[in-house]
Parts: sequence; C-alpha cells; structure tokens
Amino acid sequence: MIRFAALAAAMLLALAPAAAQQAAPPRPGLARAAEKASEKPQDPLQLDARAIPLGGALRSPEAWLAYKARFVTEQGRVVDTANGMISHSEGQGYAMLIAVAANDRAGFEKIWGWTRANLMVRDDQLVAWRWEPNQRPAVADMNNASDGDLLIAWALAEAADYWGEQAYKIAGRRIAVEVGRKLILLKTKFGSLLLPGVSGFAGEDRKDGPVVNLSYWVFPALSRLPLVAPDVDWAGLTQSGLDLIKTARFGPSGLPTEWLSAAGGDIRPADGFAKTFGYNTIRIPLYLAWAGIGEREHYAAFANAWSARGISVIDSQTGRPTEAMSEGGYSALVALTLCVTSGRPFAADFRASRASENYYPATIHLLALIAAQMRYGSCFKS
Repeated sequence: MIRFAALAAAMLLALAPAAAQQAAPPRPGLARAAEKASEKPQDPLQLDARAIPLGGALRSPEAWLAYKARFVTEQGRVVDTANGMISHSEGQGYAMLIAVAANDRAGFEKIWGWTRANLMVRDDQLVAWRWEPNQRPAVADMNNASDGDLLIAWALAEAADYWGEQAYKIAGRRIAVEVGRKLILLKTKFGSLLLPGVSGFAGEDRKDGPVVNLSYWVFPALSRLPLVAPDVDWAGLTQSGLDLIKTARFGPSGLPTEWLSAAGGDIRPADGFAKTFGYNTIRIPLYLAWAGIGEREHYAAFANAWSARGISVIDSQTGRPTEAMSEGGYSALVALTLCVTSGRPFAADFRASRASENYYPATIHLLALIAAQMRYGSCFKS
C-alpha cells in the first residue's frame, strides 16, 4: 500500500539530514466551497463531546468476526494485506480497540499478547512501529510511531475500564506516560505538539523540525487516556490539534498535507515529502467525529472535497485528485463526515463488510461504524 511505503520513506527521510535547499511554501488557501459557505452563515454543529466508554459499543458483532477472520492470525498478529503482509503498531492498536468494542476479551488478549511479545522490544515503554514477516530480524527499524502508541494505550485503558483488569491499566499507563515524556513537545508557538516518533522528527534532527502529522492526533484516545495517565496534558494536545487543523490549509482544496513543518513562525509542508493530502490525513475527520468535537470549519474542507468528487489523494498545490481511493471501506468515512456536517443518513449498506477489501479500508470502515454507533444514531435510517 502506498500509505505505508510513504511512511517507511518518511521514517528514512526523518532520520536523514534535512534537505539543504528549503522548498518554497505553497500558497495557503481555503477551499472555494468553504469560502462560499462563509458567505452564508450556517448553524453551529451540535456535537456531543462526552468521553463515552468504548466497551461493548459495537452493535454489529458480525462485522468484527468477519474482520478478525480475514486479518488477525491465530497468534494475534494483524496482517496488512496490501503491504507485503507486514504488521504494525497501528494495526495492532486498531484491532485491540475493536475487540473491546465487540466485547471479545479472548481476542483482545491474543492481539495484545502478540503485540507485547513482538513489538515491545525497545528499551523504553513505546512500541516498535513495523514487523516484517520475511525479514530477520522482523523488527529492523526500532523507531516507534506515536499514533500506534496512543491507539494501544487507549485500547488498554478501555479494556481495563470495561473488564476491570488492573494489569491492562498498568500497561496502558506505562505507554501513555512515555508518550507524554518523550513525544509531546510543550509550550511551542503552536501549543503542545505530538512528534510522530522518538527519532528523526524534532528540531535537533531536521532543519525544518519539528515535523508533525495531524492524523497522529487520535482525538478519541486523548479524551479517555486520563483514565490511566491523568498527569499528562491530553486536553492541551487536543486543543493544539484543533488549532492546527484550522491553520494547515494549502492550495485550492484547503486540505492539510500529510507531513507538516512547525519550524519558525508558520505551519508549512515539510521538506522532502510529497505535498499531498492522502491515506494518513483522511483519518482526521474520523477522529474528530469519533471524539464528538470540532466546529464546521474543522470539517468543511474534507466534506466539500468528498461530496464533490469522492475520496482521493489530492495534490495540495493544484487541488486536483491524483489517485482515487476506490475500495468501498473508504466510503464509510465520507458517510460519517457528511452525517456530522449535514445530517445525511447512512446508506442501507453502511454496516455491510466487503470480503474483497484490504486491511486499511476494511479497518477504516469498521472504525467509522463504531464511531457512528457511539455518537450518530440519528443518521441510521429507522
């Protein structure tokens, strides 16, 4: 999958010296449709930002059973079918979360056990980001990915809360505190910033550092991690993410690029990365909606782009689609976003899984379904 090929390249670029020549920042702009919308004031979004427990929230257990059968091995390894059958901390974290939502404690324990044995191989409490089945060692890159760390810590916090297991709480706290200690930059010009990994993204590592990725702000996790780590300023991190979504708007589409430089006084696309809105950043409205937070301005560029031409990779400089995201699971993300912004009802097949889909769109679909069942019941047709 292009998404993880780009992430692997991002890790390599992040660890390499910064480009000697700074790229000229693209012209920032708002989506044309967003500008038109601003001429006609709309009612504020009516969202419910309560921190809702995840345990048992999935009311379509057959969806989890189908997902588990296709993507989770007997040992608990989550397989990325479009990316060389590798596994990664993100996928393990997502599956752990879905298992809690489906009230599948045995499945959760199996996935957590594999994660603990195979990815928690660093000399701290964070999680190695990638495991490759055809390589020895299977973990060749010891860097972490902060979104994977957050997802796993959140899943452990929810499991501890739902099943009353103290060991899960202790494990979740260890990861969450380490994220706060090593990956959150406090008191920057932009508020708290979340580094994508311990190595390669800070100002000491790159001339354009710190470099961040807005899809790593897992907003529903940030509202629930106080269960295990109340001493970390998750609320401050949430606010900085909301602020950055309003700031990181580039070109005619007004959408954020995947990798952003926070060096100096402005947010701009980071050096050495494709200046595109893509497979990572599509998760931004998913996380906003799942947490029940944000204003119209936070969702507008996503809703406008997707309602006009569907979901795709977009060149931030031209505003043009460069690659359609054609697998059906991505449409659930569009449906969720338009439910939030306009109250559009979900289609009759919103719950239906698709047997031919790869890991990532199938995961996006299942996460959007959980978010919808937790917070947006009004968009389900009676």
